[in-house]
Order: sequence, then structure tokens, then C-alpha cells
Amino acid sequence: MKSFDYFAPQSLGDATALLRRYGTKARLLAGGTDLFLRMERRVVEPGVVVDLKKVRALQGIKASAKGLTIRATTLMDEIVSSHLIQRRYRIVADAAAAVGSIQTRNRATLGGNLCNASPAADTAPPLIALGARARIAGSRREREISLEDFFLAPGKTCLQSDELLKEIFIPSPAGKAGSSFQRCTRTAMDIALVNCAVFLSLVPKRGLISDIRIALGAVAPTPVRARPAEDVLRGKNPDRGAIEEAAVVATASASPIDDVRSSASYRREMVRVLTRRAIEAALKEATGK
Repeated sequence: MKSFDYFAPQSLGDATALLRRYGTKARLLAGGTDLFLRMERRVVEPGVVVDLKKVRALQGIKASAKGLTIRATTLMDEIVSSHLIQRRYRIVADAAAAVGSIQTRNRATLGGNLCNASPAADTAPPLIALGARARIAGSRREREISLEDFFLAPGKTCLQSDELLKEIFIPSPAGKAGSSFQRCTRTAMDIALVNCAVFLSLVPKRGLISDIRIALGAVAPTPVRARPAEDVLRGKNPDRGAIEEAAVVATASASPIDDVRSSASYRREMVRVLTRRAIEAALKEATGK
């Protein structure tokens, strides 16, 4: 492993100042579950490692009337164990629980899972389905964008060289709502072949879908919204035929590839299956039936 300089700032300002100073030579360390492997294999050889674990502004879970904030270095196990998240944002806890083993979840962070920008990142589709926003801190300013726009390509986000992901904000669900996270893998701790998250809300007393968001992972260069499938159900009565139509339409939003873990055709078929399951499970939660 190539030698490097190590810094452990205790404030957000110090962390972003280091990024501004060293630019592309620097790599951020949160949990290290991906970074250390890449450094060991010489995939990345940073000149500087900036350890974020002592920056308190990047730690913790906070709720308000407007929604939920999960800061970037919050551990996956903290998300899984949070009664608040389990009760109000269950698909986020379900996704965090799918990340590796218990040992991994006690090191891996939400920010790391997102900033690695893997198309198969388990936490990305549920957060996108919930309408989450990424709050980004830089050496000169802070900004906020939709999490959908955070991912640009495999391994690439919209972060500039002097920026880091500060936190994720999830708005409070309105009205009668339900959600579901579905995942297909070869083994229990494997990377997802396909993952799917659905959030929907219903028109009170009418049973019509007032809003719906369907997000897919591992089937395109970045996590994607299946917007045409959403349009099939928005404002409609979600009967069995409409649900199946939406699931079929969702496959058009996927552009999977053949690789060592799965064929593209299998992934496309699993998009249909998982989308249908997720819609049905979200409806069950929303209606209480």
C-alpha cells in the first residue's frame, strides 16, 4: 500500500478546508469498508486520507415536524436499530439491514454507501422513493439537491473536490402512505442483482393513488426512477391489472447489463416481479389490510 498523510479533523469547516487544500489527492474515510479494500488493491492511491469519524456535525439521526435528517457518518446498524426509522421510514431500515454482515453494518456509514455511487447501493432506491434530498457542505458554501441528481455515473457523484455529503433529509410522509423495499440476490450477503423501492400515498376515503415513486437499483448506471410506471398508477384505482401493467412498464426504465452475477434478461424480469411485489406491499401498509 502506498504511503499517505492522515488527518482527523474535528469540525466540518476543518474537513472541507483540507479538501480544498488537497483536492483530488484526498480521499474521505468514514467506515472504510470500501476505501481500505480499494487502497489494498491499489485501485485508489490517495496522497491524503481525511478521517471524518470525529466530526460531530456528521453524526446522528434527528427528527422534526418537517422530516428526518440522517447525517453522513451514521452507521448502518444505528439506522437499523432506530425505532423512529423503523416506525416512520421502515424501508430505510430494511435497506440498511441488507448491507453486508452485522460486522459490516457496525462500520459502514450511510454517506459511504451513497458516495461510492454503486448502481446497486441498497440505501439509494428507498431514499429516492421517499423524496430524500442530499445536503452538501463545501469549503465556500452549502447546497441541497434531490438525491436523484446526486448520482452521475458508476462511482461518480455530483460532489466537487472540496465538497462532502453532510446529511440526508427525508420529508415527512403526508396522509395515508405506505412503502416497500424489495431485493434480489444470489446469497444473503451478496450485492443486489436488482433492488426496488416504492412509496405511495392514497386519496383519503377514495382509495386512489395520489402520488407514487418507484426507484430501481442495479439495473442502470445509476439508481433510477421508473416514472412511466408511476404514471400508470398515479390518480388511479390500484387494482390487480393496473399494478401488473405498472410492473411491466417499469422494465422499460431499466437498462441492465450481462455480468458475472446475472444476465440482463433475468434482471429485467426481476424488475417486473419486484416492482409488483413492492407496490402490493406498499398498498397493504397504506390501507392496513
